[in-house]
Parts: sequence; structure tokens; C-alpha cells
Amino acid sequence: MKKREINSNWKYAQAKGGYEGLATVPGTIHTDLLTNKQIEDPFYRTNEKDQQWIDKEDWVYSTSVIISEEELSHDNLVLNFQGLDTYADVFFNGERILEADNMFRQWELDIKPIAKEGENHLKIYFHSPIKKGLELLEASAYAYPAVNDQSENGGLGDKKVSVFTRKAGYHYGWDWGPRFVTSGIWRPITLKMWNELRIKDVFIKQPSVTKEMAKLEAELNLELNNDAEVTVVILNKNDNKVVVEQTHSLAKGDELVSIPFEITNPKLWWSNGLGDANMYAFEVKVMQGKNVLASSKINTGLRSVKLVREKDEAGESFVFELNGVKVFAKGANYIPNDNFLPRVTKEDYEKVVADAVNANMNMLRVWGGGIYENDYFYELCDKNGIMVWQDFMFACSMYPGNEKMLNSIREEAIDNVVRLRNHPSIAVWCGNNEMNAAWSYFSEFGWGWKELYTEEQREEIQKAYMAIFHNILPEVVSNYSDGDDYWPSSPQAGFEVEKHAYYDNTSGDMHYWGVWHGKHPFEDFDKYKARFMSEYGFQSFPDFETVKKYTIPEDYDIESKVMAAHQRSGIGNLRIKEYMSWDYKVPTDFEDFLYMSHVLQARGIKMAIEAHRRAMPYCMGTLYWQINDCWPVASWSSTDYYHKWKALHYAAKRAYEPLIISSFLNDDELDLYVVSDLLEGFDGELQLSVLDFEGKVVNEQSLKVTVGANTSTFVKSLNISSMVGSVSKNNVVVNVKLLKVEEVLTTNNFYLSKPKEQSLPEIKLTTSVVNIDGKQMLEISTDKLARDIYLNIPDQEVFFSDNYFDLLPSEKRQVEMSGSGEFDIEKLQIMHLKQVQK
Repeated sequence: MKKREINSNWKYAQAKGGYEGLATVPGTIHTDLLTNKQIEDPFYRTNEKDQQWIDKEDWVYSTSVIISEEELSHDNLVLNFQGLDTYADVFFNGERILEADNMFRQWELDIKPIAKEGENHLKIYFHSPIKKGLELLEASAYAYPAVNDQSENGGLGDKKVSVFTRKAGYHYGWDWGPRFVTSGIWRPITLKMWNELRIKDVFIKQPSVTKEMAKLEAELNLELNNDAEVTVVILNKNDNKVVVEQTHSLAKGDELVSIPFEITNPKLWWSNGLGDANMYAFEVKVMQGKNVLASSKINTGLRSVKLVREKDEAGESFVFELNGVKVFAKGANYIPNDNFLPRVTKEDYEKVVADAVNANMNMLRVWGGGIYENDYFYELCDKNGIMVWQDFMFACSMYPGNEKMLNSIREEAIDNVVRLRNHPSIAVWCGNNEMNAAWSYFSEFGWGWKELYTEEQREEIQKAYMAIFHNILPEVVSNYSDGDDYWPSSPQAGFEVEKHAYYDNTSGDMHYWGVWHGKHPFEDFDKYKARFMSEYGFQSFPDFETVKKYTIPEDYDIESKVMAAHQRSGIGNLRIKEYMSWDYKVPTDFEDFLYMSHVLQARGIKMAIEAHRRAMPYCMGTLYWQINDCWPVASWSSTDYYHKWKALHYAAKRAYEPLIISSFLNDDELDLYVVSDLLEGFDGELQLSVLDFEGKVVNEQSLKVTVGANTSTFVKSLNISSMVGSVSKNNVVVNVKLLKVEEVLTTNNFYLSKPKEQSLPEIKLTTSVVNIDGKQMLEISTDKLARDIYLNIPDQEVFFSDNYFDLLPSEKRQVEMSGSGEFDIEKLQIMHLKQVQK
């Protein structure tokens, strides 16, 4: 097969006349207008509100496709559309060949009968997704719940049209994202040509994988012009050896060929922290004699992964088992990296996956209000041992169940399961985000949706829900994967549709939003724990360096119009202030407040992660909301739109270490735990030092501990009054080290009161820059306790290997600095808690 991308000489034009220009493909109409200086930066200040007209217009994209005599001579000539956003009529040489209506589908059209040598004309007419949505809403007997559809921001009043269109839900707005309802050619268009036959797809099935033997099956989907006898050869490219060779007599048309083969002593694929993410490269050749008719290369990892749900004393487990090992899932929820998807670069994908790996994560949840991600994202997850919880693209809404919609959803699911099924990183497919809990058809609870409908309407909506999430999607996963697990909705207390999730479930997964929405204190993270915590979170503002990129100085007030426009949670600013007042003194200075929001967010989510890990093996996963942003905004993210780490990401990195010491304040007791992901236990020693903030030793003791393998070990409850004696608990820090023989394996600091109750001392910080093995290191030390030290070099892209950390009295730490160019260390900015808590 030969193929080439159709990505040059594209033009766009407003259908009714007006705006036009040169287009970038793949791209969107918003980014094309921006490139041609016809609109301002959509993310800057409040420009979003002035650009809502764009999605209400029709747009036409066109180009000339030059086809050579040699290309035209092939038996088969097709155009493959990997992604059209969304309502698109495609014309080739004036003939309409496609009416697309699903952003998530791929489309392939035979153009051989209408193609000609030389210039061919390709035109795509994009209908306004808003106008199409309004037509569908008008034709519907009733509206559907869509709580995150920001229809008011789009000038539509209460007309929420997102549910009628198979398109990324977050494009219509979310409580962390803007409303930019895009149109365009968002993924490549490819011209493909071949003779005799082609390989449409190769699936490496893995019916049985152990460390001794991988029993595999290559399933080839072939398309033949004529009957043929062929030889199929499969090579293991890791050692360039033929693993199997078979001859097959095939009939004209589509043929499915299955070829079993084995690999002895395979190198298994492991998640980050458990071992190497070993990958295998296979090449499949279809031959006649020595003539290669078609070939295909496939990369995959060999592993056994399953979601284990077994009855136990507490309820039912919910744990991922990889190669026979029960894995505690450590990670975050993931959203698209930009509202304008084609401008997400390979470097963006590399950065967000590296951020997960460097924070000791082993799982990301691709959330259902975004997209089925680009292949490169999953390739990076494969390479780095990041398991993927993959939602289907449904979130926080109910959807129509007419025949056309259901057929579209079925084809969408097939396209994406087939596209992604060779990736070893895929750990589970999940039907939707929060719909079962929100609708709560079988209970009196929920989000108040079902109460808006008549009994007949409720039954109709429920019928559509059942058709999609308990019929179509599980059927596609069953038919097109080799036993991948399917979970109907997150959260859910069991597989059956009536098992709605609550905060007291002892089975299934939980989205715990008592902290934040319910105004529960951070300490309640220890109270509300489930078998798997798939969502929870707390907001912070972006770093001041990020804020400066979308504001001007007059906007430096969290209640300013610009800062409010970049805060999409209606309760957000007041909620952050309120929580801050519980634990800290609330600063009035703008930059100080941004810093404190980071410190607060990190404090809360650190408490959550440690609570979940302490609950092993009852709880076997924790995925906070969220790792990334799609634009610069106040949100729950741990890294911002520019991939700059917030305090939370540094805190998550520490809390996700394979081995941690953790504690919980329980009245006048400090409960001490050691949590280990290591697959072997060991005997160790805990060295505990109680220090006042100036460094004086108040108490010391040593505890013997047997650390369990892959579990949480309770060590002891320590009486606080006995630990501190006559010293106020508000003026001490408890430093605990875990030793094995003489080696310090990990350490952690604990405080016995809230930060606002502590009498932090004035401190003297000393810094210097040293070069160690070609790395620039910032050396920093303090005379007395310093809390939440933040390092920054204003207006320079610099990454610090550690940040927002505490230094004990007389402690010295080396922090690596990396980034582009030389660092102007004279501009080094240091903030710490004492500065803003006066």
C-alpha cells in the first residue's frame, strides 16, 4: 500500500461570505482565524465571550488533490478521514461522497470511480454544530440534562444542545473549561492506494500470558480484489526471527484470518514502579512466492491485566491485577490538553505522560467528556508503563436513544476499540462518567434530573441508557477485544445498573466530592474511602507566572472580570477562601493568595492520597481530579495549561513514592503507618524525632517494624501529650525516618496542629548554585523550620526537581534546575509560609 496525507494548499471560507484565508490541516476554524489574524487569542483575558459567533456559522474547506498517472493506475484508491469535527458534507470533484456527523469516527471512501489524473477538487462543508444542535433540540420531545453545557455563555439561554451531537462534551464548556465549539478537519486525511489486497488491521490477541509462555493469536483483517492463495509470515522484530508461517486460500472481499503462535519466556509488560514496560514489535507479511503483497507492523506489550471484583468480608474488591500482581493504582484523571485539539503537539503529550511518570503514577483515567486520544498518547503510556482507564465519551448528561444515534455510537465504539486494542496500557473500558449516579433511576437520590420528567419520559431515557451502556458498549468490547474488562459507569457500586454509588459503598468505585462541593473538611478524606477512588479533588489558581500570560496588571484581583472568566466553577473563589480560612490565615495580596491556594490544594490532596494508601488492601486505587488543563484557568489540576507543576504535583510525587510513612491525627493520638508497593516485605526501624521549630530535640524514640509486602502496615498509635511533654504541640514537628539496616529508605514530617495555629519562626535562608555532573543544582538551607518553600525565577522557563517543600532546622537540600538557557539566579524568588502568614 502507498499512502500520503492531504495536508497542503487548504483554504477556508465563511459559507455566507466574509472571512476566508489559508488553512492548516489538521486544524480548527478557530485556530485558522487566529493564524490569519482575524480573531485575537481566544484564551487572553475575556476574548472568549467575543468569539461565540464562530460556532454559529457554516464554514467551507477546500483544496486541490493532484493525482498522478501512477497513483490512478492502482486497483484501489480511497480517501481516509481520521476525524471530521463534526457535521461535514464531503464533495470530491463535485460529487457528495460523505455526510459525517460524529467527531469520534473514522470514514473511508472509495474515490476510484470519480478520481482523475491531475487536479481533483476536495471540498468539505462544515455545518454549524450549534445550528444543527438547535434543530435536533427543536425536533426532540424534551430537553436532556447537560449540567456542564455553558449554553448561556454561548448566547443560547437554557438551550443545551451538546447531548444531540457526538462531539467532545468539553467543547461546550465545563466547570474548568471555556466554551469553544469547534469545527474543522481535526485529524489527518489520507489518500491510500493498493493492488491485489491490503491488510486493514492486525490484532495480536493474548488469550494466555504467563512469565513462562505467551500464547498469542494474530487476527488479520484482509481485503482482496480476487481469490488468492497466500502465505502469511509473522516476524518478531525484537530478534528478527519468524515466529509462524502459514498458507491460506482466501476469497475475494473481506477475510478474517487467525494465526496462533507462541513466545517462550516472554518479557512481560509492567506498570511504572513494578518493572520494565517491555514492548514487542511484530511484522506481518502477506506473500505470494517471494512477492510481498502487503505488510503491517504492530507494537504491543505482552501482559495479563484484569479488573478483579471478588466478594470479601467487607463487600467486593475492585483491584487491577497485572501479570498476577494486585496493583495499587496511583494516578490522576486526564482531560484533553487544549480546547483546540490539533495544536496539541507530540511534545505536549510527552510532557504530560512524563509528568505522570515522574510523579510515580501508574495510571491515568481518560475521562469521558473529552476525546479518545491520539495514538501517540497511548504509545507513550505503553512505553512508560502507564495503565489507562479508558472512558467512552459520555459524561454528566443523558443522551437520546433514537436508532440513528445508537447506530452512530456503535460504529464510534467499534472504530475506537479496534484502533486502541493492541495497546497494553489499556486496563479497562468504562461506559460513562457519573451518569448512573446522577440519574439514579432506581433510588430517591441523584442530581435531581429524573424529577424533571414524566414517568413515561423517564422510562424512555432509561431505555436509551440501558441500550448504550448495558448493551451496545459492552457488546463491542466483548466482540472486538480479547477479554478487556468493561465497567458501565464511574462511579458505580456494582456492575448491575441499579447499584448506584454513594459515599458508604463497600464495592465498586467512588467519586468523593464531599470535600469541595459538600464542604467536608480535609480530614474526611480518611472517613470516606471506597474500594477504588476514581475521582476527588480541590482547586487552586494557576501559578503567577501563568496568570501573567493571560492578564494585565489591572486584572490582578481574584474577583476581577478576567480572573472570574478564568474560573468556571461558580463556587470556586469563595470555596477556596473558605477552606483556606479553616487551616491558614487568608492573605490579601494577590500573588500571596495564588501561592496559598497552591499550598492549600497540595495539603488537601496529600491527605487524601495518604488516606487511600493507608487503607490498602481495602482500597486499591486513587486517581485525583485532575493532572492537566485545556486552557489557563483556576482548576483542580496539578499541572497547568503550560505543564508547569503546581504544589500539588510535587506533593503527589512524594505521596506516590513506592514506600511512604504516613500518619493520621486521631484526637490525642498520632496513628503511624508504613505503606509499601514493594512485592517483598522486610524488617526495619522507624526513628522518630520531635523537634521544636528552632531545632531543639523534644523527644526521640525508635520503633521496630515489619513492613508488609504490597500493603499498608499499621505501626503504632503515639500519645501526643507524652511525645511533646511541656512543649506546645503547635510548636513542634515530628520527623520520622524508615531505615533498613543503616540505609534511610524514606522520611516524612508530621505536624500536630493546623498551620494557622503554629508559631512559625523568622528564618534565614541561604542559597548557592553548584554544578554536579553537569547539572545545575540550587543548594538551599535554613537555620530554623521553613515551611512550603516555593522557588521561582520570574519570566523564565525553569523546572525545579523539588518545590513547595519543608526544611527542618539546619537542613540543607539540593534541587536540580533544568530548562532552556542560563538561569539568572540573581532573580531567584523564594516564598515560604511565614512570609504570608503574619
